[in-house]
Formats: sequence, C-alpha cells, structure tokens
Amino acid sequence: MDQQQPQEDVPVPASVAGGVVVGHDGSAAADDALRWAAGVCLRRGSPLHVVRVWQPVTESGAAPAALLRELTADVAGTGLDPRVQVTCHVAPGEPAAVLVATSARADMLVVGARGLGGFDGLLVGSVSDRCVRRAACPVTVVTWRSRSGFVVRPGAPERGPRVVLS
Repeated sequence: MDQQQPQEDVPVPASVAGGVVVGHDGSAAADDALRWAAGVCLRRGSPLHVVRVWQPVTESGAAPAALLRELTADVAGTGLDPRVQVTCHVAPGEPAAVLVATSARADMLVVGARGLGGFDGLLVGSVSDRCVRRAACPVTVVTWRSRSGFVVRPGAPERGPRVVLS
C-alpha cells in the first residue's frame, strides 16, 4: 500500500473567488502596489484580496494570527478608499509559489517591485518575475521611475508610477 507523505513544497493558495489579488510583504513597494490595485478595484467594482505569505516556524498558529493582525494594520494605514471591499489573507509557503497558486482563482494579480535584489537596475525582482511567468491570470507589476525614465528605488525623489502589464 502506497502512503503519500504531505508535500511541503506544494503551495497553499489564499482562498479567493475572483477579484484582484495583491501580494503584500510590508514594504513601501507593496503599499504602492496595494494603492494601485485598490484604484482598479474601485473602478471595476471588484473585491481586493491582500495576501501576505509567511514561512511556517511553529504549529501553534500564533505566527499566522499575529501576521494577519499586522497585515490588517498595514492595509488600514495606507488610507484606501473605504468603498473598496478588502479582505486580508495570510498563507504559508514561498511568496511567488503562493501568489501563483492563488492566481488560479483571481481576475488579476498585482505585485510591487522593490528593486532590492542583487542586481541594481532590474525592473522586477525574483518574486515579480516568477509571478509574471507563471500566474494563471493577468499580472501587473507596479514599480517606480524618475522623471528622466531611469528606474529608482521607492522613496527616491521625483518618482512616478510605472506599471508593467503581462
């Protein structure tokens, strides 16, 4: 008799049924992506699902509950239009894998690009890149550029939104 062991590398998607999903890691770039996604949801009348991924460190459940409280506070702190229907989710696993799995039931996936990887000047990081390549729905990567067109890190002066659609 075959016994199947649980596969630890299988991502657990956030439970969504349509709408816009935005990955949020607590960074300024994630806040920018969240605000952009909220604007889309407001115009479309779509629900907004904000997903934060956590690496399981304990089976007690304390980590996900605390993370959900932190995510909820972070979202509230961005000053989104109160007409946007927002649901916060936390899911265990590797960020790109969880967001890609969640995209199977989403209308759009939105991620920010922090530009904090090992290579300066890249438009998107590894999570954004994997989402663009593997998601089951359209993906929007929100990043920033200066007025001169050069990509800059969030918080730099003279910045403006740059949206990369796939």
